[in-house]
Amino acid sequence: MIERPLLGQPLPRLDAAAKVTGQAIYAVDFSLPGMLHGKILRSPVTHGVIRRLDVTRARALPGVHAALTARDIPSVRFGIIVRDQTVFAVDRVRYVGQPVAAIAADNLEIAEQALDLIEVEYDPLPALYDPEVALEPGSPLIHEEWQSYQTSRDVVRDGNIVTRALIIKGDPDHALVEADYVFEDCFETGSQHAGHTEPHAAVASVDADGFVTVWSNGQLPFAVQTTLAEVLNLPPEQVRVVATCSGGGFGGKLRPATELYAALLAQATGRPVRLAMTLSEELIDANPRHPTRIFVRSGVMRDGTIVAREARIVLDAGAFAGSSPNLASVGTLVLAGPYRIPNLRLEGCAVYTNKLVYGSMRAPTAPQACFAIESHMDIVAQKLGVDPLAFRLKNIVEEGDPGPTGQVLAPVSIHEVLQRAAEAIRWDEPAGSNRGKGLACSWWTVTGGQSEVDLEVTLDGHVVLRTGAAEIGTGAITAGVPQILAEELALDLNDITIRSGDTLETPYDYGSQGSRTTFSVGNAVRAAAGEIRTQLIGVACEELDVHPDHLELRDRAVVVKDEPSRRIPLSEIVRIRTRQGGSIRARGSYTAPVTEFDPSTVINHLSPVFNSPSFHAHAAEVEVDPGTGEVTVHHYVAVQDVGYTINPGLVEGQLEGGVVQGLGQALSEELAFHEGRVLNPNLTDYKMLTIRDVPPIEVVLVEHPSQFGPYGVRGMAEAPCIEPPAAIANAVAAAVDVRIRSLPITAEKILKALSRLA
Repeated sequence: MIERPLLGQPLPRLDAAAKVTGQAIYAVDFSLPGMLHGKILRSPVTHGVIRRLDVTRARALPGVHAALTARDIPSVRFGIIVRDQTVFAVDRVRYVGQPVAAIAADNLEIAEQALDLIEVEYDPLPALYDPEVALEPGSPLIHEEWQSYQTSRDVVRDGNIVTRALIIKGDPDHALVEADYVFEDCFETGSQHAGHTEPHAAVASVDADGFVTVWSNGQLPFAVQTTLAEVLNLPPEQVRVVATCSGGGFGGKLRPATELYAALLAQATGRPVRLAMTLSEELIDANPRHPTRIFVRSGVMRDGTIVAREARIVLDAGAFAGSSPNLASVGTLVLAGPYRIPNLRLEGCAVYTNKLVYGSMRAPTAPQACFAIESHMDIVAQKLGVDPLAFRLKNIVEEGDPGPTGQVLAPVSIHEVLQRAAEAIRWDEPAGSNRGKGLACSWWTVTGGQSEVDLEVTLDGHVVLRTGAAEIGTGAITAGVPQILAEELALDLNDITIRSGDTLETPYDYGSQGSRTTFSVGNAVRAAAGEIRTQLIGVACEELDVHPDHLELRDRAVVVKDEPSRRIPLSEIVRIRTRQGGSIRARGSYTAPVTEFDPSTVINHLSPVFNSPSFHAHAAEVEVDPGTGEVTVHHYVAVQDVGYTINPGLVEGQLEGGVVQGLGQALSEELAFHEGRVLNPNLTDYKMLTIRDVPPIEVVLVEHPSQFGPYGVRGMAEAPCIEPPAAIANAVAAAVDVRIRSLPITAEKILKALSRLA
């Protein structure tokens, strides 16, 4: 049907010109006539009762149009799974940075002055900063009323436990007793900010009928609409959320933030309100990656076969549940690793503390769990006296093997990606003095949920694609999905117009998250394009008096296959259908099929399978300065099975970007806390990598088509940040024979470990 395929080509994004010329409108740029500016007053106290809160002086300041507290808005608890959160602190605050009040004023300067005029008095309460302490019997409850909180799914809660999930397979107790060797380790990881270049921002407006419109750079317009409707006490159809251009999300913008306060202030003032976080606010209250503590114990036979594994990942949930109930479950699947282990006991536990709320940063819980498991694999290999690559290859899953919960794994490419990574790093060649090579591998999922799209062919023969998914910077909506559509309907990319992320004007989409966008929206597009193709050929066959089997789409026309001069342009077909009182349009929908598993293997588990799993392996060569502990990464290799490459330029860019984020977590990035307070809420002390810190990154794409992705596509964008911490840790250990068991792997930690060897 297609004379020149568009798939597999590094074509430019449809939004490229607007972004490089400055025409693209981001949320921080968006403005409306008469717009006010919002600011949030945040708690300076870790845990305390609000004894007095008075906004009288702030309201009286000239230029202030609203000063809101919990007393001024509907009393609503919201949350993804556990409804434990309120817009403002009501009677007590539970973390430094929790919103207490909000101001709308003529400009930011007045709004900030008004914040200083709000009078708040707190009575301190005992605070908990360590999840392990919070788990101890008799520890004070962070949520005394937790039993009254509603939940959307069944979760096990007890005291400060947000949830506890288990995978139990075989008889791990017996297998550990029978194993020739038992090895156990403990690892810790810190918290990492998502690092998006544009902060959370939103503009809200309320019309005379009370209809609320919010322009936002969030990742999930429809989820934001639902929460806004609850908080504003409105039916969802009276709330519209429009996705602006977004300066990145990486999971940090999955949940409503500035949208709630902008909308409430707009309701209170009757004028549009913009609210954007500062960099400091981003680093103290923007859903960063969970800190974790991970315990691993493996039973191994003399020949290197792993026969049993026990592992436990404890997530610091922070003061509210957020994504934690689900992510505690997700982490257990990564603890299993892509390994064939017949006996498992894997636990995920999320615990309340008096710290900021942690969220779903890119591949949530996977880098932490992979760091622990892949470090542990190298430790075990060293103690057994075997090569780490050979040890992995002996135990990896093969085609048709069951996963940790019984799902059948196919197709499986882990053997190939491991071998390709080893070859690229020249695994068998010596690295040299104070240099070492490290490997790590893992697997990941595609988030489910429904995607719907509308397609319409216009009178000029162009096609309008409407999707509720937001373009968050990856190019999935402005490049990958349009290439699929262009391929299906024999169009050029400039024949396609995208309308995305608008809860009023576009059909429902579960959202841009979890490596699902190209996968799910692409499948929905293929379904709709098939219906469009049928309609176009149906009209053409009547006009040309040719059987449909003899017609095809080519160059914005329907043509007779054997007589290409006989053709009808798409624009003419639309005119014919219009004269008949119709149009050429279709809706396509896709929901990932259910992945079967063995329910007897899980207890209280919210994510028991990895849908259409991807497999990947990374390798690093580093040099460690024994005098300073400084790590230099000389070569980094990322090998990933992407199933099928729609746009190689975008895929390679996503993998390179994911590696950079992973290297930041591995080597330098960490939110530092003292008694619940972030000590480094700035980019001087929170050390993100700069371009000068990024090593040469070699990307190797492997293609084993998935069963369900469009053209065999697998989820892709989250996975590349999973392996870097483990690969770097293993390379450092190989270079100087010290094992760093906590992230980040700083020069100070290495130097301290080396000093103990001296």
